[in-house]
Amino acid sequence: MYKRILIANRGEIALRIIRACRDLGVETVAIYSEADRDAHYLELADEAFCVGPPRSSESYLKIDRVISAAEIGNVQAIHPGYGFLAENAHFNEICRSCEIDFIGPSPEAMNLLGDKNRARLLAREADVPVVPGSEGLIDNEEMALEIAHEIGFPVLFKASAGGGGKGMRVALNNLSLKQAFQQAQREAEAAFGDGRIYLEKYVEHPRHVEVQVVADQHGNVVHLWERDCSVQRRHQKLIEESPAPHLEPKTREAMCAAAVRMIRAANYTNVGTVEFIVDAEGNFYFIEVNARIQVEHPVTEMVTGIDLIKTQLHIACGEKLPFRQKDITLHGAAIECRINAENPENNFQPSPGPIKHMITPGGPGVRFDSHVYAGYTVSPYYDSMVGKIIVHQPTRTEAIDCMLRALEELRVDGIATTRTRHQEILRHSAFAEARIDTTFVERTWDN
Repeated sequence: MYKRILIANRGEIALRIIRACRDLGVETVAIYSEADRDAHYLELADEAFCVGPPRSSESYLKIDRVISAAEIGNVQAIHPGYGFLAENAHFNEICRSCEIDFIGPSPEAMNLLGDKNRARLLAREADVPVVPGSEGLIDNEEMALEIAHEIGFPVLFKASAGGGGKGMRVALNNLSLKQAFQQAQREAEAAFGDGRIYLEKYVEHPRHVEVQVVADQHGNVVHLWERDCSVQRRHQKLIEESPAPHLEPKTREAMCAAAVRMIRAANYTNVGTVEFIVDAEGNFYFIEVNARIQVEHPVTEMVTGIDLIKTQLHIACGEKLPFRQKDITLHGAAIECRINAENPENNFQPSPGPIKHMITPGGPGVRFDSHVYAGYTVSPYYDSMVGKIIVHQPTRTEAIDCMLRALEELRVDGIATTRTRHQEILRHSAFAEARIDTTFVERTWDN
């Protein structure tokens, strides 16, 4: 096991990694921007270095400053968390060139899977179902129109370098196709510096289901079952749960097996997530691979009993997986609610500012992952998430009731949060009966 690592991140995920390292006897070096100078979790690290001013482009995303902190801190490895540099293959390569382990997949696997079009082609080769669409990139409107008529409207343009819903546009007919093509290209170029796009059939009202996969450096690959992330707004996840409700056993087995094939085909190691959409008939299609730990990883930890951060560390330093596929079983049901500093009554406008008073939920089966506290000031410079409530109970119905109780206990005064919207969703009959899809929140509340 490593003696000392650097955490190239902030907030709740930095605290989560520090805790896992302390359990393993691993020393930690934290980094922070000037805006995070007073973060309490920095006191739990063995050493901490400021890497720049508040804006992430001048601090957490500055590769040279992160590497300098790692060298001064004399670390053996860097854990990138999620966001920031977590899926930056160039950063990954620099870490390795400096003889610092990157706790994640290889740069080659990251480059391959980070390009959505290349990943889609790899999925086909690995016999992983993909949504019908173009064989490769779309160069012009005429080409897009021809393919759209072959597969039928509506169609979806997607950025090859995309993520988070950016560079995605739906075309319903010939007239809207030209506009959608141009908008997708412009947005992809603006967001990723890469205007390449491809086209696929638009699956209406899909469910979003992802499979957690773990792979060591000795050829062992296992899945840790699936999470349903269908409750989202504008492609941003709000609630995740495991197991996915109303997923047929045969579909679950086939999807998880497909995820393992995808990871093997990419020569991927460490922890990753293979994402799928599921249509109304139960057919599933590959979307992408997230080459990092996910925000919603605690859901899987609760139902499998496997600590994913510790597993990442064990794999990165060359250890074999201590379990096989037959050893991994699902126990009960888990749900996670992301509590964001946003106002759901005002189009989810960010609500930065000081937290005047705070009460966190607890009790049997309740976990609250957060770095904030009474007196903490939520910064306008970063992601608005202030914490995650995760509950684990024997059944989904009991988990819903437990989450409602936990949400009722939570108090964050001084800023607006999404707590009340989570309560409304959990009390809705469609959620209780698992009659949800990725457009459920927008159809029910935004309209």
